[in-house]
Amino acid sequence: MKDLTQSEILDWLRETRPARLHELYERADRLRKQNVGDAVHLRGLIELSSHCVRQCMYCGLRRGNRALARYRMAESEILDCARQAESLGFGTVVLQAGEDPELTADWIKEIVRWIKRETALAVTLSLGERQHHELKLWRSAGADRYLLRFETSDAELFRIIHPRANGAPGRLHLLKKLKELGYEAGGGVMVGIPGQSYESLAQDVLTFRALDLDMIGIGPYIPHAATPLGSGALRPAIDPLEQAPATEEMVYKMVALARIVCPTANIPSTTALATINRTHGRKRGLSVGANVVMPNLTPVKYRSLYQIYPAKACIDESATDCNQCLRGQIHSLGRFAGNGPGGRDAIEPAITFQAGASSQLVQLQAQVSHVR
Repeated sequence: MKDLTQSEILDWLRETRPARLHELYERADRLRKQNVGDAVHLRGLIELSSHCVRQCMYCGLRRGNRALARYRMAESEILDCARQAESLGFGTVVLQAGEDPELTADWIKEIVRWIKRETALAVTLSLGERQHHELKLWRSAGADRYLLRFETSDAELFRIIHPRANGAPGRLHLLKKLKELGYEAGGGVMVGIPGQSYESLAQDVLTFRALDLDMIGIGPYIPHAATPLGSGALRPAIDPLEQAPATEEMVYKMVALARIVCPTANIPSTTALATINRTHGRKRGLSVGANVVMPNLTPVKYRSLYQIYPAKACIDESATDCNQCLRGQIHSLGRFAGNGPGGRDAIEPAITFQAGASSQLVQLQAQVSHVR
């Protein structure tokens, strides 16, 4: 199964028969157990700033959303969250923000240095498309991982929903550079973006494999009314029969396929998935190949202001309550909360390709080099 061709991936994405989907999910879950075990790693999320200079067409943090009250966390607040992460038994903190130039390279460097000096936590950064010298500086300060979701590997759709930043080298290119700098590199996609086809999603799965991603985040597209995509002001042209739906079932398919093509990657069951199915979404994600959850450590007073999409799950829960809830869900699945940083295994099973798949990989690698 891990040598899936594009045609086979497409067949799975279009599959609707419950018995066949059960087979897909069982295979993905079995591969998860074989390659990363029953541990579910908790990554404490700290949303540093809701300021952003970008104008991404789907994101509520976009610069053009004048209705959103903005914030930046103080250094002392961030460090308190990191201490709390360690006290709750998490192995990692994720420092996430919009593309905020006020979060300077040196300031982030000092935050990373403090966390690495004072705790045993791994540090994941998710700060958008930053310059090479900044990424290098943060890596030398001790940052372990960098998460940069590319949202879609369809270059034209990406261009439509992500107006270019001056001088930005492009996300697929940056993911390659992150790995060269020694980061564990994480990418990922939204499922069901207006204008996103089934073929585009299949290409995304192949891109996960071509980039050899260490972390893969997959969540549904959730419309935000204060964005061009969410309001309907922007509608990329597509045959309605080819439009991929933004359903939880399609997300589960993508999580399962990601596990099959990248068997040792860390794959979260995302907050966005929990948002569209608050009762079972996160647990079902863990049942179809995921092995990570990301409890929110951001002070409650800020959470509703970090509004990439509306009505996000868990924005009113304290970090302690969120931690207890997630651990209960993990135990109900017969799994356990992981200890330590929970990095990707050093040894990865060899991946072989069926006829035709190697040529797809060459095309994807060319695409990665082309998107700047």
